[in-house]
Amino acid sequence: MTQKALADLTNIRPATISKMYYEEVKRIDIKHINNICKVFDCEISDLLEYVPDKNEK
Repeated sequence: MTQKALADLTNIRPATISKMYYEEVKRIDIKHINNICKVFDCEISDLLEYVPDKNEK
């Protein structure tokens, strides 16, 4: 699926989809996560993974 197609299906701006793809976002709107999960028929855990900061002890 292209970024444009995902943007069209989720009603998320293509620029936002691009930033998500290139991991340039600082925060993600819950509505966006919900819309992406609907399109892919998946759970949030299929999209996100927690990775601790390297500097944390």
